[in-house]
Amino acid sequence: MQNNSNRPSRKWRRALRPVAIALLPIALSGCAGFSEDRGMMPVSRFAAATLDKDVTVIRTPDEAAMVRQTVDRLKRRPLTANSAVQIALLNNRRLQAAYHELAMAEAERVGDSLPPNPSFSLSRIAGGGASELEAQVALDILALVTLPARADLAATRFRQAQLRAIEETLRTAADVRRAYYAAVSNRELVTLLRQADAAAKTTAQLAHKLGETGALNKLDQAREQVFHAETTADLATARQQADSSREELARLLGFWGADLDFRLPETLPALPARPASQPSIEVEAVSRRVDLQIARTELQVMAKVYGLTQATRFISLLDVAGLAKRSKDNDGGILRERGLDMQVQIPLFDFGEVRVRQAEAAYMAAVNRLTDRAITVRSEARDAYRRYRASYDIARHYQREIIPLRQIITEENQLRFSAMQIDVFALLQEARQRIAALRAAIEAKRSFWFAQINLQTVVIGGGTAADTRDVARAGAGDAPAH
Repeated sequence: MQNNSNRPSRKWRRALRPVAIALLPIALSGCAGFSEDRGMMPVSRFAAATLDKDVTVIRTPDEAAMVRQTVDRLKRRPLTANSAVQIALLNNRRLQAAYHELAMAEAERVGDSLPPNPSFSLSRIAGGGASELEAQVALDILALVTLPARADLAATRFRQAQLRAIEETLRTAADVRRAYYAAVSNRELVTLLRQADAAAKTTAQLAHKLGETGALNKLDQAREQVFHAETTADLATARQQADSSREELARLLGFWGADLDFRLPETLPALPARPASQPSIEVEAVSRRVDLQIARTELQVMAKVYGLTQATRFISLLDVAGLAKRSKDNDGGILRERGLDMQVQIPLFDFGEVRVRQAEAAYMAAVNRLTDRAITVRSEARDAYRRYRASYDIARHYQREIIPLRQIITEENQLRFSAMQIDVFALLQEARQRIAALRAAIEAKRSFWFAQINLQTVVIGGGTAADTRDVARAGAGDAPAH
């Protein structure tokens, strides 16, 4: 009985053995395995080479503890733009989610490179003293034959997923730098406006006392009082902006709870001694931009899909099954049969032209998207560099010309006030103008740092030109001018 029960399985195994032997090299050629770092090696290398920063994926409590130690060490001092970026690359949860999605993409790549699983079916029919037992093992031969091409396509898509993880890393770094410079500049503006508010308050009190003695008319009193009121409103607005920008930075750093006590410097960093010179910025942007690399990879994917579609346009279904059949008649006689069953879709109405046309159109669409993106990148690079140089020149002009001249005017007015050649209101009027110049200098310096971030993003990726311009307008466009 045991031998009889094993005969059908042996027979369908013998039936499939030639097919399996013939297709085994194809199946093995497409197989891929998991990497130890789950696809993170290109991301780590890019972050180290381009940003000079470390990245990691937090999967275990030990890794979380190591990240916590690094974050605590960087928090001991007032944050710099570089230390803030390093904290975010380790502690930002949105970025961690992107890295885990990369691990999911690797799993999909491995899954797409595996041979199709065979299907097994067993059926038994009995009645009237007769019975029939049939075993069948089916295999998708077309999927097995096209396995190397599909595995190559899966590997290209995985490379695309790695580039997207790199792009998310760059975007996080750029966002952190923008938020950092916005928070520090807003804090510097609060300090300046606090001094202006104190001076305006003193002037308003003096004007009120002089008005009580009749030495100052109501019009001049009202002018001093409204200046104090407007300065107080400006200070409140600046404090709100400083709090909001600090919160945005905290979110990007992944901080909450006790981590919110991080410290920032009092002023923005000084301008570099000279601006960067990038005569071949267009070429550099086209060759380095990560989103362009993603578009090129998408074009490769479309080309491979088109080629695979061309290869399978006439046959989209090819299943081979090994059969083993055992039947018993009414007299107790046993009949055993074995053989192969093949199922092929006949291209009677659809010759694959629809799928080929779709794949061809998708490929040409990818070609045009890539070309358009390259043209846009060149334009963004030219515009970003012009803005970078203009913002540097403006900020340097405030530093070298306007602020020193304002300082000379202040000192000369103080001498004239000491000699009783001008009154206190003339001195305070000049102080207002000096505060306005200092405020404009802070905003010019902030615009330069935003422009530098924008220049970096248009060259290597991680954002668009519109991102930086929007941040600059949001930081500088809310305060009223006097």
